[in-house]
Amino acid sequence: MTTTHHVPVAIIGGGQAGLSVSWYLGRAGIEHVVLEAQTPVHAWTDSRWDNFTLVTPNWHCKLPGYAYQGPDPDGFMTRDEVVAWLHGWLDTFTPPVRAHTRVTRLTNRPEGGFELTLQLPGGTETLTCERAVIATGGYPLPVVPAFAGSLDPEITQIHSEQYRNADDLPEGAVLVVGTGQSGAQIAEDLHLAGRQVHLAVGNAPRVARFYRGRDCMTWLFDMGLYDKPAPQYPGGKAAIEKTNHYVTGRDGGRDVDLRQFAAEGMKLYGVLADGKDAALRFEPTLTAALDYADSVYNSICSDIDGYIERENIDAPAAPHYTPEWAPEFDPTTLDLAAEGVTSIVWAIGYRPDYRWIETCAFDGGGRPMQTRGVTKVAGLSFIGLPWMHTWGSGRFLGIDCDAQHIAVTIIGSYHESVSRLAVAQ
Repeated sequence: MTTTHHVPVAIIGGGQAGLSVSWYLGRAGIEHVVLEAQTPVHAWTDSRWDNFTLVTPNWHCKLPGYAYQGPDPDGFMTRDEVVAWLHGWLDTFTPPVRAHTRVTRLTNRPEGGFELTLQLPGGTETLTCERAVIATGGYPLPVVPAFAGSLDPEITQIHSEQYRNADDLPEGAVLVVGTGQSGAQIAEDLHLAGRQVHLAVGNAPRVARFYRGRDCMTWLFDMGLYDKPAPQYPGGKAAIEKTNHYVTGRDGGRDVDLRQFAAEGMKLYGVLADGKDAALRFEPTLTAALDYADSVYNSICSDIDGYIERENIDAPAAPHYTPEWAPEFDPTTLDLAAEGVTSIVWAIGYRPDYRWIETCAFDGGGRPMQTRGVTKVAGLSFIGLPWMHTWGSGRFLGIDCDAQHIAVTIIGSYHESVSRLAVAQ
């Protein structure tokens, strides 16, 4: 049975971004609801592998009214520690969450505001609101190439969000496709577990974990890069659309060095082009990809060197990275059967899915057209998008600032609406 209710503000998504907006609205006394398809912050438990750690230092973890206060601010929380930290935050306030409530459609109302269609365990419901905040994450749909279905059906295929540990995969070698943060760290996890790993290397850059006595991300924060608005970021749009740098927080933090992995027996390839049955074909891009990642690594170190010199900071000297292994040639084929590969982990990213939002708020690529999360559609805003405002957007470090901006915008427009209504009456 379908019923209809009304609320001034609906926040769609109960992750840390949506709940941060709720924190501010609650303090301002603005009636609202948080609609969550599963349970609050569930993705941290459901979509991270067992040995997952943050790649940003713990001191980056800041949410409204709550910051990391543990004994290791420069360390890297594990998955379970992050989950405990988030639930500690949730214990500090009472957000009006409706769990197991999926929004399947959002449309404009002729009189203004929005109508939401909700799917609940017991049926459907209609909710109307004046303002809607989309907090479902930037890229909810995992990407798998079209040719994956033509590969040998005996080979287990999973996306990186489904990976938990090496023991969950069949015995045998594993092919990991992609070297963004997840792909590089999963390849390391399998490698440390003693599995034979084949790794298709993409165009992701890398960064040093520590340099000249400090974590590189601490240096970059001091240099102001996390706070610089996207339009002002060095390198422009091309820089902000690149894959994030790979590094790890595991075992206290270290570099992810694919060349070192190769020297230890991991087999590296370039970009995976296509495949059928047990035969895969790769582009001859391995050497260039490794060289590019190292050039970014050393460029960041040079930027830090320049900052240290300009600010006259006393920091220990450190060498730049010099490779000790290089491929003799760029391999272009892999016979999965001959190499004993029994499973593939696809770590080639995610794509947006806003098909359920029926408003004119998106560009030709399906991405929200927004400025600091605010769109030109009256009452519609977004939160938690990568690079929504700065490099820190979409991360713990930038969520509080972004959420406060969205909440202030909503609170201001809400009071204006109330004032207009009072005058009209």
